[in-house]
Amino acid sequence: MSDPLFGASCKTPAAVAALKRQLKPAQPERQYRYPETVNLPFNRQALPDGFVLHPTPQPLHDDNAVWVLLQGGTVLMREEQDQLFLPEGPCPAWLYLKQPPLSFATLQGRAVQVAAVPSGLQIPPELVAEPFNAFRERITPEQMTIAGIGKQLLHWQRMSRFCSYCNAPLEQLPESWGKKCTACNNEHFPHIHPCAIVLIRRDDQLLLIHKPEWPVGRYSLVAGFLDVGESLEECAIREAMEETGVTIRNVRYIASQAWPFPSQMMVGFVADYAYGDIKVDGNEIDDARWFTIGSLPSLPASRSIARFLIDSCS
Repeated sequence: MSDPLFGASCKTPAAVAALKRQLKPAQPERQYRYPETVNLPFNRQALPDGFVLHPTPQPLHDDNAVWVLLQGGTVLMREEQDQLFLPEGPCPAWLYLKQPPLSFATLQGRAVQVAAVPSGLQIPPELVAEPFNAFRERITPEQMTIAGIGKQLLHWQRMSRFCSYCNAPLEQLPESWGKKCTACNNEHFPHIHPCAIVLIRRDDQLLLIHKPEWPVGRYSLVAGFLDVGESLEECAIREAMEETGVTIRNVRYIASQAWPFPSQMMVGFVADYAYGDIKVDGNEIDDARWFTIGSLPSLPASRSIARFLIDSCS
């Protein structure tokens, strides 16, 4: 078929491009659950209205608080008609804690407090232990983000009791989550570990990996921690080679996500396949393969930046 624009009187590139846009069939706009990168769960933009993060730990409130109760990799939630809510009220009578709770925020003027529940402590029947990484996303992004921030801050409080320079006790800074050594005066602040995660494309295919500890059939993206003297793009390239044996090129930044497990910052990229055959070590990665975009396997939950990259860049 001949080009319908052949011989057109308007031969300027801009005019031809405009005509092609008019002739092209209209495509429905894709709708994403998280239309902006900043409102991915665990980023502050995903917090509910009325949530105020304290700049430093606050005194505990035992009368009418919102509770983030963590037990291992789960958050304890109150279930009503298949909906989950953070528990509210005074400190639960059944709750036995090895460490005191941490008051880290307010929600609509009410204290928000996080506590680590011992793994052997039996929870009451009105609560359910919902995994942070549950495939069924029953916890709303807003409550998930509150719980994630509480989890990260509680982890920091545990890990920052003593100075890494001289082993003396640390004391809380007055207007910060940081701490100061009582002996050598060195200051310490919450540790955040950057990671690169990359979606690798080859034509209409995506390169996905599987780790032994993941559910059977669930695949995700290449990812790993930033190394010394390395840019995030270099980290993505190195991790692709180490985990799959392939070389990638044209690495482009897409989005980032706070990932409080316990204190990562996931920096997301998309890249093109350059060359190389797939090779996995069989230990950290037990499978990697190319999947056609129309025939993808079971994927991570949509709360993760891995799924955001797959949904928005494929």
